[in-house]
Amino acid sequence: MANKGPAYGLSREVQSKIDKKYDPELEERLVAWIIAQCGSGVSQPAQGKTSFQNWLKDGCVLCELINSLSGTNKPVKSIKSSGMAFKQMEQISMFLKAAENYGVTKTDMFQTVDLFEGKDLAAVQRTLMALGSLAVTKDDGNYRGDPNWFHKKSQENRRDFSEEQLSEGRNVIGLQMGTNKGASQAGMTGYGRPRQIINNP
Repeated sequence: MANKGPAYGLSREVQSKIDKKYDPELEERLVAWIIAQCGSGVSQPAQGKTSFQNWLKDGCVLCELINSLSGTNKPVKSIKSSGMAFKQMEQISMFLKAAENYGVTKTDMFQTVDLFEGKDLAAVQRTLMALGSLAVTKDDGNYRGDPNWFHKKSQENRRDFSEEQLSEGRNVIGLQMGTNKGASQAGMTGYGRPRQIINNP
């Protein structure tokens, strides 16, 4: 798995397009948030894409992150650092499952190999952004860090109308149906009148 040769042709083109989506500025913001959220137990990684991947690769930091957002009810019970690939991938999968239960949509999720093999680190950034936005929106006291780092998600604004208001609304003609206000026949000539041709000698 780690001894993967270089990509050629179309594979290389596709991989380079995916790599261009990675945002170094966003990486800085996400690292700052994860350290603020998890506290002193998490070390600061060196700058750069590879360092970011290696920092998150074993799944420990991600599991600490989702646990810190969940208050007392921690979704990942045991977090153990391991050098074994399948253990690391298992911890990443545990994070993804916990993030989905937290409310992150499936379309915002990265695949385990995206992080573990570094196939699509931009997708990892998207998942962490979605998680941060969700944490800011929930506003349950578990989010730590600058709220301006993430956008708040739009929330439902339910309106309840009384029967009286609903029946009033049925009597109003919506403007998308057109309007007849200001329409009159002033200045119109009678229909069917012949064209007036005046022959001046």
